[in-house]
Amino acid sequence: MSDQIKHECGIALIRLLKPLSYYKEKYGTWRYGLNKLYLLMEKQHNRGQDGAGMVCVKDHLDPGSSYINRIRSIKQNPILDVFDKVNRPLKKAARKGMDVENCDWAYQNYPFAGELYLGHLRYGTFGKNSIDFVHPVMRQNNWKSRNLVLAGNFNLTNTDELFKVLIDLGQHPKAYTDTVTALEKVGHFLDEENQLLFRKYKNEGYSNDDISPLIEENLDIQNILERATKDWDGGYAMAGLIGHGDAFLVRDPLGIRPAFYYHDDEIVVIASERPVIQTVMNVSWEKVKEVAPGDALIIKKNGYVSRQMIRAPHKRSSCSFERIYFSRGSDRDIYRERKELGRLLSSTILETIDYDFENTVFSYIPNTSETAFYGMIEGIREYLTDWKIEKLKEGNGSMTDDDIKRIISLEPKVEKIAIKDVKLRTFIADDASRDDLVAHVYDVTYGVVRNKVDTLVVIDDSIVRGTTLKNSILRILDRLHPKKIIVVSSAPQIRYPDCYGIDMARLDKFIAFNAAIELLKDKGKEDVIEKVYRKCKEQENLSKEEMVNYVREIYRAFTPEEISTKIAELLKPDECESEVEIVYQSIENLHKACPNDTGDWYFTGNYPTPGGNRVVNSSFINYIEGKDERAY
Repeated sequence: MSDQIKHECGIALIRLLKPLSYYKEKYGTWRYGLNKLYLLMEKQHNRGQDGAGMVCVKDHLDPGSSYINRIRSIKQNPILDVFDKVNRPLKKAARKGMDVENCDWAYQNYPFAGELYLGHLRYGTFGKNSIDFVHPVMRQNNWKSRNLVLAGNFNLTNTDELFKVLIDLGQHPKAYTDTVTALEKVGHFLDEENQLLFRKYKNEGYSNDDISPLIEENLDIQNILERATKDWDGGYAMAGLIGHGDAFLVRDPLGIRPAFYYHDDEIVVIASERPVIQTVMNVSWEKVKEVAPGDALIIKKNGYVSRQMIRAPHKRSSCSFERIYFSRGSDRDIYRERKELGRLLSSTILETIDYDFENTVFSYIPNTSETAFYGMIEGIREYLTDWKIEKLKEGNGSMTDDDIKRIISLEPKVEKIAIKDVKLRTFIADDASRDDLVAHVYDVTYGVVRNKVDTLVVIDDSIVRGTTLKNSILRILDRLHPKKIIVVSSAPQIRYPDCYGIDMARLDKFIAFNAAIELLKDKGKEDVIEKVYRKCKEQENLSKEEMVNYVREIYRAFTPEEISTKIAELLKPDECESEVEIVYQSIENLHKACPNDTGDWYFTGNYPTPGGNRVVNSSFINYIEGKDERAY
């Protein structure tokens, strides 16, 4: 993707089901779980580079020993920094002559030798990149079964409502964020469940010493999660550890955020992506299961694993951006879907170039659009095969060898044009310097496009803001002096804010929105903008369930093609000599390519939860009133 958009987040959970000595004997190291956690996190680094953290929980230590240990980092390479810190005490002990390979010594003395591990990778969509916002987050208590650790891939749209509930309960949350709110909601019902069981066993005559292990054994995680998530509006895959050794992952009822797991008699593994587990555990696709929407995977201290319904599942609306861009392309289904996205665009592209193969060069914007590019070329070749058959039939045996050779040798010209050369570093602060560097993020392959003769077709995953296209890609492609540049997006036009995990909350950051606004102004229809603003203001104080997405009216007067034409006009640099055209994927083709992941609210405005309509409402009001603030 040429435009950088951020995504929250990646989860990795490990539950060892055997003593450390088992892994030492079978795999040669008691670090088996810790090593797997590192691999799960490293293989998901695409999901978060703002911060990383991990927690280890031990469930067989005597009172007075530290049984929950956490490390977090917001350094430039946070995963490496976290595990450098994790390994530091072990290296120090080894230098002092300790037998660090001894399982018993490690369990008693090394903070990160345990049965439970929870890791997290963060792309921040809320707050500054402060260590306070990095997961896992913790709620601590002197009773093991009241200690709670959470790490999530989520955004809640109704934090204000949930925050008020906590205030009404008499709490004083330390921050106004969805992370703190979720932690305190789960923690509140964890406390209540503990208290309920305490009273039950106390009434039955058990001593306090006997009650704690009974609570730990019988804690009803399903009930806690049902009560805690009852009013959550948003997308979430939330993983948690409880101090005595229980663990869980709960997924939203729409399946917006992804979660997968694998377990055998040695280990339980949870991650945000299927191929990550396949690779790290060396298991087949079929053995890695998806946590169903609305379900929780619950792992008890005794190792019992169960799937429980927490929320009644709704119509599946899993995020299609996972398929287009975010998830690793090594997933079997995602790879096929990305190819299909490209293949389904081929007929539109052929019409756009007027079937002129001899004077067209096909390429892609690296790196993640490469798979869609393969699909696009596959579709073009399918057309060419049919065309060749028809031409040969028309010849009816009268063609010369040269005629036949010319027909059968016709192939799309495929070249690697754009090369991603360098990442823009955050130490550049001023806008002028930043813009200059952005212009050099990509380089081009010279000599493969004929000056003022060839049309250059390049495919990208999606076009969100268009900033990199305007400031870098189109400028460098124009250096090749093509007759025309056609930029193809394998995703439809992004028109509406996301509020379930992707950092796309401001309408004025979307080139499709800006194009629609400019078209309204061009055609003297500014009154539409004012009417939409008035409708949004009128429902500003309504409950989210009563709100309507009136921002759709901004686009209603125009076809997708008209908006695409305006986008090309807005993105074409002033000095660009080549003609520029933008081609977008259709909504219909998106759903053909990704039939099981139908979440498309950023393209259509069809939000799957009431909170989405409130977010788009607030975002439009902020745009009109010039407020540079978050819409949820």
